[in-house]
Amino acid sequence: MKTRNPIGWTEIYVEDLPRAQKFYETVLELKMEAAPMPEGMDAEEGSAEYFEMVFFPGEMDAPGISGAIVKSPMFKPGAGGTLNYFSCEDCAVEISRVAAAGGQVISEKMSIGQYGFCGICMDTEGNQIGFHSMM
Repeated sequence: MKTRNPIGWTEIYVEDLPRAQKFYETVLELKMEAAPMPEGMDAEEGSAEYFEMVFFPGEMDAPGISGAIVKSPMFKPGAGGTLNYFSCEDCAVEISRVAAAGGQVISEKMSIGQYGFCGICMDTEGNQIGFHSMM
């Protein structure tokens, strides 16, 4: 049996869901999908329990992780929390799209030795995000 990576899902919290969706679709060149409210959750819009999600593409039974951008009154975006790294062929490519998509480059592509390369950026919502590649 193959060992799975221990993290199985990630959520990036946002204030402006359409703006954040456009940012991630532009930078990562992918299509995200609005998530329906899960069955059995009857949270009314405007209540503390209400949330909206847009999924990154992914297969729940495939290796690695996927996740969503989430707008919720219970969680706020911002720097200083968990840092999610997006896997890339060459992280310089995605980093080069960040500013034009409304984000900010904090650290350009840099070597991390035998672990490859990474760069750190800020999305349109103030979240710090990373990009990682082996080349």
